[in-house]
Amino acid sequence: MPSPDSHPNPSQVATGTAATGTTGTPAPRVIAVASGKGGVGKTSVSINLAAALVNAGQRTLLLDTDLGLANVDVMLGLSPRFTLADVFAGRCELRDTVLEGPNGLMIVPAASGKRHMTELTPQQHVGLVHAFSELDVPIDTMVVDNAAGIADGVLTFCQAAQDVVVVVCDEPASVTDAYALIKVLSRERGVTRVQVLANQVQHAVEGRQLFEKLERVTSRFLDVTLSYLGAIPRDEWLRRAIQRQESVVDAFPSAPAALAFRDIARRSRQWQSPAAPRGHVEFFIERILGQASANSPRSAAA
Repeated sequence: MPSPDSHPNPSQVATGTAATGTTGTPAPRVIAVASGKGGVGKTSVSINLAAALVNAGQRTLLLDTDLGLANVDVMLGLSPRFTLADVFAGRCELRDTVLEGPNGLMIVPAASGKRHMTELTPQQHVGLVHAFSELDVPIDTMVVDNAAGIADGVLTFCQAAQDVVVVVCDEPASVTDAYALIKVLSRERGVTRVQVLANQVQHAVEGRQLFEKLERVTSRFLDVTLSYLGAIPRDEWLRRAIQRQESVVDAFPSAPAALAFRDIARRSRQWQSPAAPRGHVEFFIERILGQASANSPRSAAA
């Protein structure tokens, strides 16, 4: 088959205390990628979305929050010196975990096989979110790769993002579990807007049908606005890129999946950002507060 191309402070993290932050630095856009069911390709979506954003000129950080079974670093062939487990153990600060990946993509890896990382308290999850306020790294967008399911950490990291992308595939359990995730996010965390991405579809119509199936039940029972983000086709080049430990966006940029990811990255940059924080649990909240203060009528008059 020929190629389609010819060529944080540990104590703050542990206790949930907000960091000081640098309000002079603009707050990045934060996109949380989640799924109700495992095995739908969520991490692949996170990696390729982040890679496509980098290729579009966005300074992008990919945060792995699958705290016990992390694999972003493995899928990109990286060997981190420190992970989030070291931050919680007090062996390093959050900025020490940042890896440089392909084309300048920045990555904060989590740990794999560390059971205690799956048993963090809700306060520790919130502490991790707040620790990003003092992360002195210039970025435009942060993509958060969550664990599958509805564990507290998943809910907190989705709540703390400006946008939530729920990945589904053509399996009944995938749609059912996606609905369960959206229901909990809506009723327990106040998330009112969700983007739906259909993954590994045979054709575009299949992706739209998956979205409509989920939207029908959501519109009946939940006060949530679902938007169809698009579909990623089932693509042999994506599988080959995974085997090469690369994103398909970088390995085979003309592959159908790569083109789809670039289109989704382009559209995600057009989403309207919230004017102010929605609550106390939000990534880079102090930078957002600084921006809101700077943009207020009183500041403008001054």
